[in-house]
Amino acid sequence: MAIKRTPKKNQFRNKSSYKHKNSKTFPVKDRLLTLLQQRKFGVFLAYVTLYFIIITGGWVLIFRFVNPPFTLLMLQRGVERKFDGKDWKLEKRWVSYDELSDNLKRAAIAGEDANFMQHVGFDIKAIREAYKKNQAGKAMRGGSTISQQTAKNVFLWPGRSWLRKGFESYFTILIELLWGKKRILEVYLNVIETGDGLYGAHAATHAYFSKAPTSLTKKQAALIIAVLPNPRRWSPARPTSYINRKANAIVRYMGHSSIPD
Repeated sequence: MAIKRTPKKNQFRNKSSYKHKNSKTFPVKDRLLTLLQQRKFGVFLAYVTLYFIIITGGWVLIFRFVNPPFTLLMLQRGVERKFDGKDWKLEKRWVSYDELSDNLKRAAIAGEDANFMQHVGFDIKAIREAYKKNQAGKAMRGGSTISQQTAKNVFLWPGRSWLRKGFESYFTILIELLWGKKRILEVYLNVIETGDGLYGAHAATHAYFSKAPTSLTKKQAALIIAVLPNPRRWSPARPTSYINRKANAIVRYMGHSSIPD
């Protein structure tokens, strides 16, 4: 006589078979789903990167021909003045490269970036020297080139962070590729902070020496560059002994500074 299986046993067998089957197939599905998701994320990341390069590259290319109207530092300083109960002050006027004194161009290179004409945006030697001095506990100093300072001033926000430093390096490479040395130096000398509410060579030369930026003497040009670490603290028109010594050193090196044609 044949033994009949009860429905309960059949159900148990079916459930056991189901679990056994799915224990093999589920991990495979999970892996496939994970790979699919990772691929989608990779494609998304690739699109974001591509759009970022296109947008930022176009932005830099526009400023190759169009003068930057303002910088975030200018806006920040204006807001700070308002919070301090002062009037909004933003004095600047764009001066073309040919209208800038050669003395000022040479002073900027001698005082801020001696290897400006040789490097491609980054002065590795200066960065190493700055790092060693900072590690030794000496007065903090940076190794930023004129190209890096221009990229920071025009395209980024004020402050210090590794994120901003990364963007600064990226924009430095772009302006070196798309602008060239002549445009970089022109933009730099037109957007730098030269005093409280003063920006660029034109505002500085008129405020401190009552003359056009085409007619600066070597010492006057050197004084404007000498105060750049903190132009709101020091004045080229009333130089301290420290600023005078620094300006005299810049004058001595100006004869060795070549400038873009």
